Amino acid sequence: MMPTGALALDRYEGTAHSTRDGSLLYRETHWRYEDQGKPARLVVYRCADGTPFARKRVWAASQSSAPDFEFLDARDGYREGVRRTEGKREVYVQANAKAPMRSRPLANPANGVIDAGFDAFVRSRWAALVKGEKVTAKFLLPSRQTFLGVAIRKVDATQAKAAAPDQLRLGMNLDAWYGFALPQTTLTYVTSDRWLLRFEGIGTIRDRQGRNQEVRIEFPQRLLVSSAPRSGLDADLDIPLQRQCRG
Repeated sequence: MMPTGALALDRYEGTAHSTRDGSLLYRETHWRYEDQGKPARLVVYRCADGTPFARKRVWAASQSSAPDFEFLDARDGYREGVRRTEGKREVYVQANAKAPMRSRPLANPANGVIDAGFDAFVRSRWAALVKGEKVTAKFLLPSRQTFLGVAIRKVDATQAKAAAPDQLRLGMNLDAWYGFALPQTTLTYVTSDRWLLRFEGIGTIRDRQGRNQEVRIEFPQRLLVSSAPRSGLDADLDIPLQRQCRG
């Protein structure tokens, strides 16, 4: 870890809204920093009123698009992640605090993508995506403990009315004939610095019935704070998670 008083790399905020009625569902606080000299991330998920209820930590691995991570939702104790045990990687999931932990060895494919590693993957294929070429990957779904084939490509300009001239919209679907029947994930990037501005699709956070929600998450660049104080990161690393949202 960095010494006390050192600076975190940066902090930014996200707001998740329901695609059904536009209501604010939750907020995200993201930190990008260094842990023992390696890139790391922290995300704290907060209720609409700011109450923290879930946390995700991400650590760099040998393949930038496939990091290790751990996620905990304190509302019901749901956990998932990828970790290294006795020199080998495994994916794990726990449905709730009372359920058994399930894990299995993880063999990462050459084009494997794990969680926040999607951003690194997009950056590594940026030129092809800008040209409109189809890019394929294997995306890890921890709940199923397997990788699913996905296809990513630029959304046609006629369908991207909401995108400004300096933005690139990407669509991601299952790379299978039945992929058309499933909700598409759409990601909007700022082309000048490849900043993820908006995510639209099935999110990580589940509703009260335990179902993953279809959300629109906005990441305004104006909320990016560079060289944020380490004290804020330390506070979010240790902040107690609450078991329910008020209201």
